[in-house]
Amino acid sequence: MIETPYLLFLGDAPDMLAAKVAIGIRDWRPENALGQLRLPGCGADLGLPDMTLAEARAAGVRTVVVGVANRGGVISPAWKKALVMALEEGFDLASGLHNLLRDEPDLRAVAEATGRALHDVRVPEVAYPIANGVKRSGKRCLAVGTDCSVGKMYTAMAMERDMRAAGLKATFRATGQTGILITGDGVPLDAVVADFMAGSIEWLTPDNDPDHWDLIEGQGSLFHISYSGVTLALIHGGQPDALILCHEPTRTHMRGLPGHALRSLAELRDTALPLARIANPACAVVGVSINTQHMTEAEARAYLDGVETETGLPATDPYRFGAQKLVAALAAI
Repeated sequence: MIETPYLLFLGDAPDMLAAKVAIGIRDWRPENALGQLRLPGCGADLGLPDMTLAEARAAGVRTVVVGVANRGGVISPAWKKALVMALEEGFDLASGLHNLLRDEPDLRAVAEATGRALHDVRVPEVAYPIANGVKRSGKRCLAVGTDCSVGKMYTAMAMERDMRAAGLKATFRATGQTGILITGDGVPLDAVVADFMAGSIEWLTPDNDPDHWDLIEGQGSLFHISYSGVTLALIHGGQPDALILCHEPTRTHMRGLPGHALRSLAELRDTALPLARIANPACAVVGVSINTQHMTEAEARAYLDGVETETGLPATDPYRFGAQKLVAALAAI
């Protein structure tokens, strides 16, 4: 188990989107996020206290969490001094990067010398099966996006929160590093061997009560050249009964792909639904989640009204305005 509370290491993250792991922990487990550690040139700020390692120790921090999700998931050489110092000062390290802490000789050597733990959450720990497509009991909802990092995890977590508050049976199913660090469980999907990705999602969402909803954390985008494979594995392995379309309207191009324009919600609906119906012919698109963080409240509400008119579906920003509209859409299935 990863010991809490955390100091969130932002390193030299160029912007807030690069710090999405840390942001997710701050927003969904604020009791564990005591402070942030930033290097010179860091362009992200969580609004948490900036702490030195000594200040973090005095505050009771147990683990320094790498809160950055950079392209390729690599441990930057610029971070090494701070991470080594954290181990020497008595902290454990946790990371969800593809570049594992345990594979860095200097970090491993210091951890062994100091008796500290290195937690790599992006390491599959189960021998996942190959997907078989057999229908499972219970219900499943998957968030799919027009791009990466548009709010798919926040959508599923907000729905779980509001469903449980209403006395409904719901479980958030983490499929990425941030969700796993928040909940302590899940499948690190993009680290699973390709042949077993869909099977790992079948394993993650097993038979359940007929009125229980698994809310599956989305990954990637069918339109993203780099990460479309994980999305399709979720669609087929998850066998969703319901799809939620997710979109961040202020972007001008796909995340990390300036030559690729953002696709529309209509294109997402018309692409994702036929693929989902291969695994579950009864699947339906039931709602739209819009990430309005860069809009004023008036702009956000006007945009949501426009989406509802255009799509004929309930639309909300579930983190900002609540997920009740999406929950009601599930209840109507």
